[in-house]
Amino acid sequence: MPKKTHSPKSKRKFADSYNRRAFLERSVGLGASLLSFPVIANAATLGLKGRIGPNSRINIAYIGIGKQIGSHWGLAGMDGVQPTYVCDVRSEHRERGLREMKNRGYDDVRATADYEDIMEDGSVDGVVIVTPDHWHAAMSIAAIQSGKDVYVEKPMTLTIEEGQAMVAAQERSGAIVQVGSQQRSERAFRKAAEIVRNGWIGEIREVYCGLGSFPPPILRAPEPIPGGFNYEKWLGPTPYKPYFEERVKGDYSGGWRLFWEYGSRKNGDWGAHHYDIVQWALGRDHTGPTYFVPKGFEGSKHAYYEYADGIRVVRDHPDRSGHMIRFIGSEGEVFVSRGGRIETLPGNLANKPLTLGETRLYRSSSQQGNWIECMRTRKAPICTAQIGHRTGTICQLAGIAERLERPLKWDPDAELILDDPMARRWQSRPRRAGYELPA
Repeated sequence: MPKKTHSPKSKRKFADSYNRRAFLERSVGLGASLLSFPVIANAATLGLKGRIGPNSRINIAYIGIGKQIGSHWGLAGMDGVQPTYVCDVRSEHRERGLREMKNRGYDDVRATADYEDIMEDGSVDGVVIVTPDHWHAAMSIAAIQSGKDVYVEKPMTLTIEEGQAMVAAQERSGAIVQVGSQQRSERAFRKAAEIVRNGWIGEIREVYCGLGSFPPPILRAPEPIPGGFNYEKWLGPTPYKPYFEERVKGDYSGGWRLFWEYGSRKNGDWGAHHYDIVQWALGRDHTGPTYFVPKGFEGSKHAYYEYADGIRVVRDHPDRSGHMIRFIGSEGEVFVSRGGRIETLPGNLANKPLTLGETRLYRSSSQQGNWIECMRTRKAPICTAQIGHRTGTICQLAGIAERLERPLKWDPDAELILDDPMARRWQSRPRRAGYELPA
């Protein structure tokens, strides 16, 4: 069994931690002395009422020291940011995290196998969650409830129910939650979205997104669990499955990403990036599609989904001229990819400036930097929990349709699958005892 679980006692600890921070805010506001506080103090202990001052230090913790963490180490080099923890259920990963921190000049970072230790530490201002998808929601909600801000990798959650719970927790607390859909912080994708949003290519008819494909999940004979690896806790809320190395590897081309238990396969892998840009470009961050069709249904060559106004988003259509996303409008087209690649028809749109009165989208040059800035200003980040939930819902519904091999009707206002009680049950998943979502 895991060392710690979300038992009623643990939930009380989260609440007590939050209440202690609120008490400290009030006390400092009334002139209580700061002399007895620890050297490492967060915004609450400095009497900033949940705000981090422009010159205050921000204490962050890293949770999940796998392959994806590399793009987040740079947070430790930002002005006023202090790493305090590296957390992973594998001892070798914790050791790697400590080495990385020491190489960057931080010798006092602590290592822990249990993320609950971080949640109970009132000096931590924000957590960076870079675990497999099945742990995103529980860790994020626990962090929010303990008074912390959150950067969580995409897709934000594993299930629709988890996304709803995260949005509710963020709205109750006012926490700054940034979802790692970093294409929003890349100029080419923002420009493409602005071209679409401002009607420069007319009415959008179709969008093609390249997600690629995974092979079927790999099954192996059970292997001995390596020493120093809390595999039970790695599995967390998912069904217990025998250990073999491929199940837990963080490879972008395989590993845990192959398994439905831990993600939505390519729907959640690349779909969380490209479908997010489609939502942004179409101005639909507050809503979603209404119809999902899996590949092969009634001879369909490609999986696709549709919005209520008929705009169709097609997965892996080959006619993208080598780009990741192709927007097809009545008066032109936009092709966009990473690496700053953007092409348009007609060909003069990519460098055309916006005029007064046209829609200018949220400008960010760094997803991580934007999170830190918003922790200080308390302004909404470029990819909020609400936005991450809507994009995640598309990924999850596409996955459900794929697994059931039939179309789904979706009500984006009620957030319910329609006319299919069995499919509706897939909006959530059973969780193993001891790993319930924090209430």
